[in-house]
Amino acid sequence: MNHSTSSHSDILVAGGGVIGLACAYYLTRAGQSVRIIEQEGMGAGASHGNCGLIFVSDLPPLCVPGAIGHELIRTLKGTSPLYIKPRPDLSLAFWLVRFAANCNPRHLNHAIKARDGILRVSGELFSELIAEEELACDFEQRGVLMAFTDPATMQGYEKTNRLLEPFGLAATFLDRKAIQQTEPALNQRVCGGWHHRADSHLRPELLMAAWTRAAREKGVRIDEGCRLERFDTRKGKVTGAQTSAGRFTADQFILATGAWTPAIGRQLEVRIPVQPGKGYSITMDRPAVCPQTPCYLVERNVVVTPWQSGYRLGGTMEFSGFDDRLNERRLKNLETSAALYLQTPVGRRVTERWTGLRPMSVDDLPIIDRAPRFNNLYIATGHGMLGLSTATGTGRLITDMILGRQPPFDPLPFSIKRFG
Repeated sequence: MNHSTSSHSDILVAGGGVIGLACAYYLTRAGQSVRIIEQEGMGAGASHGNCGLIFVSDLPPLCVPGAIGHELIRTLKGTSPLYIKPRPDLSLAFWLVRFAANCNPRHLNHAIKARDGILRVSGELFSELIAEEELACDFEQRGVLMAFTDPATMQGYEKTNRLLEPFGLAATFLDRKAIQQTEPALNQRVCGGWHHRADSHLRPELLMAAWTRAAREKGVRIDEGCRLERFDTRKGKVTGAQTSAGRFTADQFILATGAWTPAIGRQLEVRIPVQPGKGYSITMDRPAVCPQTPCYLVERNVVVTPWQSGYRLGGTMEFSGFDDRLNERRLKNLETSAALYLQTPVGRRVTERWTGLRPMSVDDLPIIDRAPRFNNLYIATGHGMLGLSTATGTGRLITDMILGRQPPFDPLPFSIKRFG
């Protein structure tokens, strides 16, 4: 715990994940005094155990036309990464209905343009950030390999790839021979794939540690082990934050608490259509035959990320509320899936088995906007599986919103007003 004696700052950020940290960093660089309050430690949630991709080519949202039927078929076959825990949950049921309604061509085209805007800026800002701050986080730009074991599915990806052509992000097709030459760690079951060259990867826990140090050096005050209990409000303004460490005041407030944001929103009568989507990862030593390029194992929706300092398998999407228990079957599925694609799917020593909650919005677009009814409260959540990839762009957008500057991409698609 590191509780500063001064209780007031220009900006108070609730949430010490990669989104909250990015907001604090860019606001501090713009001359604002900033405090972060975090109920655990910096980067303790989904910012820690994700696969570390800065996936600027990932333009199509999860809610594409046909997504529901496709996952139902895969569920019956036992190959779907999706699991919905049976339980009475009206908020989840309503969320699923609204998600299904977004699985249409109109939203697909809208979301692709919106995601391109924030991802393109985020990718540029990440390169600048890591170079300027000299962040040691195993950062490399090798792209992402989409690997396939089914020829029909591989050919079907061409349709998705054509959607990326207008944005200059189309992948290069690799047949069986070419993909083996590009990535010798893949086994003979892999029939080919597509190489997205614009993407980067890093080790997220190293990024969070190094970026947190850089933010502190620039003057960001960070209070860890500090739980937000409620916001005090008066006449359309937030006047303070009541926490487990006392009351803090600020001129502006940012709510960046990931999957927990809707619960805080309800206290303020602000509806935030986000559900916790549970993901898993296993971190281990590099295997004997280790990939050099991150691989997305498409039929199984598993990501393989190699770093200089280790190796991670990650994926799955589970809707089971705020259950943070490890499901052994889901973890085992990561290893068995990797064995279908890789010569040596696992390393000898496992260093971490992890699960965390991603904030999933109903249209798979982040919510980055000023809150309804409060002119000094901003919301940054709903980043889904692109939290790391869009963090720097989010921090920059929030900074520009608060300071009244022109943002580098269109903020309208990320407005909370789109939900009515």
